[in-house]
Amino acid sequence: MAKTIMIVDDSASLRQVVSMALEDAGYAVVEASDGKDALGKLDSHKINLIICDVNMPVMDGITFVKELKKLPNHKFTPVIMLTTETQDAKKQEGQAAGAKAWVIKPFQPAQMLQAVSKLILP
Repeated sequence: MAKTIMIVDDSASLRQVVSMALEDAGYAVVEASDGKDALGKLDSHKINLIICDVNMPVMDGITFVKELKKLPNHKFTPVIMLTTETQDAKKQEGQAAGAKAWVIKPFQPAQMLQAVSKLILP
């Protein structure tokens, strides 16, 4: 069965680009528009990895990762932050919250898929 990846980003066009790259690589995709939306969709899907933006309305990416890591079923779900943020302080905040990788936008789909294949749980 295909691994399922959740994409959390407030940009529909970005979710579409990431979705297409992941689906072409054989992954199933669940989309969410912000952290709160993503938390609401976690229980209805088995999520193997999450790709998440940092700057979003309602609930930002770092708050989402902190909330995600409190959930027993998702404590070890790997998270890749996909963001325009390049500051070390933000990266450290993301890592402290539990993010495993930091991919800067604009990104190459191949670069993102490489990060996904390294982190996705078997």
